[in-house]
Amino acid sequence: MRLFWIASLVLLLGPVGCSLVAQRAGGQPHWSQARWGSSGLAPDPAAHPEAIVQVYAARTWGWKSAFAVHSWIVLKDEGAAEYERFEVVGWGVRRGLPAVRRNLRPADGYWAGNPPELVSEKRGPEAAALIPKIRAAVASYPWPDSYVTWPGPNSNTFVAHVLRQVPELGVELPPTAIGKDFLGAQLLAPMPSGTGYQISLLGLLGVGLARAEGLELNLLGLVIGLDPADLAIKLPGLGRLGLRPENGGDTRREAGV
Repeated sequence: MRLFWIASLVLLLGPVGCSLVAQRAGGQPHWSQARWGSSGLAPDPAAHPEAIVQVYAARTWGWKSAFAVHSWIVLKDEGAAEYERFEVVGWGVRRGLPAVRRNLRPADGYWAGNPPELVSEKRGPEAAALIPKIRAAVASYPWPDSYVTWPGPNSNTFVAHVLRQVPELGVELPPTAIGKDFLGAQLLAPMPSGTGYQISLLGLLGVGLARAEGLELNLLGLVIGLDPADLAIKLPGLGRLGLRPENGGDTRREAGV
């Protein structure tokens, strides 16, 4: 039994340690001095009038970057001149600000100097049909005035909620999206991709099985998993390591996960 717990700690914390070294090796400026501007991943609305839905994730700031990403969702109606960005942040919540924010940063902006990853994208009539459902899911988020870094509810809890409410999106969040498995008092729910189900105890302990995500074990918010369909493994801190791309391939761009 002792060897089991030692092996479990090595499996959980070993990859996190490697991730921490990698993140620190690159150096990080103070968040106020970090880059927050556009990364150029979002298509120019003037050149792309079609409806667009995008899901982004980027490494968080500071020591948390070794563990987790921050995720958000972006919408553009057909013919619209600009994007709408929806996300949850903790800044100001204790002073009475809402956790759910709209257009806090550029649609495809860096997050505290970390480049975003385009997790998923849909365009045209398919995106146009999903946008009203996404807006309704944003409005139905159960914790609009709460933010808890770990185990949730946080930014990844918010995006996971939207994805569960709109399963047509079919998006698999990165395994480093800590908080995506926080369900509050609920024990059973669909996986964020909508292609399977998970059991989760307050986001601290759980298991999920889905066509998109494969098998995921959640231990203290850290995900260990196996995705046979994409020939991938999932490790805490390091994220998803595989031979095949997720979420449709062409729309996914790797950036730190």
